[in-house]
Amino acid sequence: MSQPADVSPDIANPGGASLSDLVPTGGAVSRDRRATKKPRSLWGNAWRQFRHHKLAMAGLCILVFIFLATFVGNALYPREIDELNFSAINQPPSTTYPFGTDSLGQDILARVLWGGRVSLMVGLLAAFVAISFGTVIGALSGFFGGFVGSLLMRITDMFLSLPQLPLLLVISFLYRDRMYQLFDQRFDDGIGGWLAEKADMDPGNFGVFVLIILVIAILNWMSTARLVRAQFLSLKEKEFVEAARSIGARQGTLMFKHILPNVMSPIIVAATLAVGAAIITESSLSFLGLGFPPDVPTWGQMLYEYRSYLQLAPYQSLIVGFVIFVTVLSINYVGDGLRDALDPRKTS
Repeated sequence: MSQPADVSPDIANPGGASLSDLVPTGGAVSRDRRATKKPRSLWGNAWRQFRHHKLAMAGLCILVFIFLATFVGNALYPREIDELNFSAINQPPSTTYPFGTDSLGQDILARVLWGGRVSLMVGLLAAFVAISFGTVIGALSGFFGGFVGSLLMRITDMFLSLPQLPLLLVISFLYRDRMYQLFDQRFDDGIGGWLAEKADMDPGNFGVFVLIILVIAILNWMSTARLVRAQFLSLKEKEFVEAARSIGARQGTLMFKHILPNVMSPIIVAATLAVGAAIITESSLSFLGLGFPPDVPTWGQMLYEYRSYLQLAPYQSLIVGFVIFVTVLSINYVGDGLRDALDPRKTS
């Protein structure tokens, strides 16, 4: 239909604007959407980057499954770790015994599930203590510098020069029985007894548990200290730190409120990798006979027991070794994924 003659072009198109001026173009719409889009946080970007790391996601899924199996599945599994069945000695894996049985007819799967709790807790707590101590040493050294920083770094270098495995063996050999007796005699009641009960151990074994955690942590904090020191030396001269210092912020506030949060990314990655290293160290100590006593079937202790049956029943050692291998490999993949996800240069 034609436009009526009495309607002027100015009324039909006010201001003389063309149709393309009145209707937003695709570029303008996309710019408006980007402008109104909620910005992603640091951890949102990290999770988005982490999900694109296929090996890290696979490792995370396997690790979650292992944690659920050891901490939840152990309580649901029908057999106990000390349940003997002399009619089923050294049986290979079957539908009745998925992981087979050992020389006393004990279900290996039940022992793997129970021992996994201890091995994982040793790894987590030892890594937490080592990372915490290393972070404090590195922060003090990097922030204050001077004589304090040099002294702390020389102590760090001294610990780095120590042979770790021989020292671990010596400390465990000298103090394992003492810690067992100390906790068994003095901490049977009170907080020590309560913690031992929560860990499903007698107080003496809980003393060995504490000793192994401390020994592993004491000899594994140095790399974290050097990492944190380097980050503090770089960040303490930044503008946001100078601005906080100019308005009267105290040294503790500068260290733990302004600088330390910006160092958390490499610390988290180091902590993740330290868990796997601690699990390997505990397994090595137990395999060498200087870890937990025989009545605490950790993964390393089980390898120590099953080494005598490598020819008769090799599946016993292979299954436990494979569980340790998969757990540590999953933790390392998660650590690699976190390293890439928390790296701002790789954030897309």
